[in-house]
Amino acid sequence: MPLHVLHSPAEWSRHFGPGRRRTALTVGIFDGLHRGHQALLLGVVERARRLGLMAAAITFDPHPLQILHPEKAPKLLATLAQRLAGFEQLGLDAALVMKFDCALSHVSPEDFVRHVLAEHLRVRVVRVGENFRFGHRHAGDVKLLQKLAEELDFEVEVVPPVVVRGAEVSSTAIRHALREGRVTDAARLLGRPFTLSGKIHPGTGQGRRLVVPTLNLAPQQEVLPKAGVYITESVVRGRRHPSVTNIGHRPTFDGRHLTVESHLFEFSAEVTSGAMEVHFWKRLRDEKKFKGSDALRAQIQRDLARARAFFRKQAAAESAGLLADENKRRLRATRRLRTGR
Repeated sequence: MPLHVLHSPAEWSRHFGPGRRRTALTVGIFDGLHRGHQALLLGVVERARRLGLMAAAITFDPHPLQILHPEKAPKLLATLAQRLAGFEQLGLDAALVMKFDCALSHVSPEDFVRHVLAEHLRVRVVRVGENFRFGHRHAGDVKLLQKLAEELDFEVEVVPPVVVRGAEVSSTAIRHALREGRVTDAARLLGRPFTLSGKIHPGTGQGRRLVVPTLNLAPQQEVLPKAGVYITESVVRGRRHPSVTNIGHRPTFDGRHLTVESHLFEFSAEVTSGAMEVHFWKRLRDEKKFKGSDALRAQIQRDLARARAFFRKQAAAESAGLLADENKRRLRATRRLRTGR
């Protein structure tokens, strides 16, 4: 079933009507839909199915800090459309996307619970993290939510943070890993490879003429991995292709603009438009300036050889049933949570 997306509590009530089901829900920005977010959301779906409730999430657009403290607002890992696509893939029935503005920022915690959660969404179960804060000046916390739950007849489930190799999973940690080019660490926290998505746009043609053909991506995300060369998988026209991707300014050709260029293996079509995704598996090296196109071409051939070896090893391990559980999960999650699809 497609995800129902509503944009105000009143619209929710009108859409689902007076006999609407009660909900199991969670509240947050969910930037990146990392493993911590997935734990919250999958728990919501499980409780909803078990109790005959509607599985829902409340999220906000834009990010509250973009309104309250723009100078502190983080660059986002995913667009709203990508978050909503993730909600649908995880099995949610509905999402309430509340426009965050000055008026909403002044809603008290009590009013948010009484009027949004209880009155309009008819909440039965709320799942939140231990550090959940809400309402004007973040005055609401888990204790207040639990107190109001007793009065308004709903349950509060407090979910501990997800910890991976001793580090708590967070969007901030993922941004930090990507800024340093540690895409393998980012994938570990996300539960799948980090993905850029957007539209293909025509390049200068220098790559095809002088080095190797590439597709140029105009990414929708605000966060990019550190400039450099990566082993990736690119999705074009619904098909996945092993690839190598360069993020940078093309210094060998005195480039001035940041580009995301991918060379796809066994791909010869001349494509200049349409949707594209790039999944980042491993960093190969920094971007550097070469003496000319011949030296650059030789280095790219070495990059491609390393990428082919990576994918051969991955395929062999998967077919032999030896792929590490973590990588198996990442592969499944990539196929289930295609960002923006």
